[in-house]
Amino acid sequence: MKRFIEAEDRTQVTLLPECLDDFVAEDNSVRVVDAFVEELDLQDLGFDGVRPACTGRPAYHPAVLLKIYIYGYLNRIQSSRRLERECQRNLELMWLTGRLAPDFKTIADFRRDNGKGIRNVCRRFVELCRELKLFSQAMVAIDGSKFKAVNSRERNYSEGKIARREREIEANIQRYLDALDTNDRTAPSDWLEKTARLSIKLDELRQKMKALHVMRERVQAAPDVQVSLTDPDARVMTTHSNTGTAMVGYNVQVAVDAKHHLIVAHEVTNTGSDRAQLSKMAHAAREAMGTKRLKAIADRGYFSSTQIKACSDAGIDPYVPKPTTSNAKAEGRFDRADFVYIASDDEYQCPAGQRAIYRYTREESGLQMRRYWTSAWLF
Repeated sequence: MKRFIEAEDRTQVTLLPECLDDFVAEDNSVRVVDAFVEELDLQDLGFDGVRPACTGRPAYHPAVLLKIYIYGYLNRIQSSRRLERECQRNLELMWLTGRLAPDFKTIADFRRDNGKGIRNVCRRFVELCRELKLFSQAMVAIDGSKFKAVNSRERNYSEGKIARREREIEANIQRYLDALDTNDRTAPSDWLEKTARLSIKLDELRQKMKALHVMRERVQAAPDVQVSLTDPDARVMTTHSNTGTAMVGYNVQVAVDAKHHLIVAHEVTNTGSDRAQLSKMAHAAREAMGTKRLKAIADRGYFSSTQIKACSDAGIDPYVPKPTTSNAKAEGRFDRADFVYIASDDEYQCPAGQRAIYRYTREESGLQMRRYWTSAWLF
């Protein structure tokens, strides 16, 4: 091991251990989290347990659990069990919590019971950014992301899924009936046992068919013709993954500041399409940023003439590309975008460089006009 940087002996005991603060740099983000949370009035923000009870085992202060939650958000640690492990081994979290290590159940219960307070903290952070003039550009980018719910696809029902399952059950019933007929004709030695087993399976399938009939009535009575049993608010929606399969979850809409990439507004919806989300998210972002004029950028999935007009009427400038709905390029033909409009001549120029012009001819009656397109590329 000569000529290498040598490590310290793990079993060496030091009389003067290093301070925990020495392991956290001055520009570390956890120092910002600590200062931000310490200045909050958690009771006014709606957190439970700020005033401890006189009896029972002492609890963790909500500020400690809030710091853990914010640290997990900043470092993409969502699981309460992973946060528990990080509190025991992560030097940044040790510094942030003062070496406290709550168990995962305590962290999960805090997140579940203080949803209102956490939302108020997010709102207070946006207000702080506005006071620090971090939103000077007044420009946001809006996009959505699909988040999977705890509801599995098997426990989500729609008209199409019920019809498909009914066909499968009917096919199984017919298969068992055919097996019973075969059993009666061949009369095997164990035909009584086989007949009893097949009869039990037939009864189970009939019960499933009755349950599907009941579920069909629930689905038809639902406002969006869809029912989720585990998570009632979750809905099935398509994703842009390579598999092309659908998932049961939520569509989370987010508006992000274009300069510092800070989230200024968010909304959780169970609508799979982004088509009707532009105006709502742009208004929420403008209100959070405290500005009169706003530029909102979104992808072509948000293109809707109604939404664009609503933004323009409210003083918001939307920048949304128009989606291409023509199959001309896929079929080997020229698309509308390939033709250039010449405003001075009120004519269109085709890809071959020729002009498409109007030629009017007056009918004998003199009351109607017919319009013809003449250009070299048409022939």
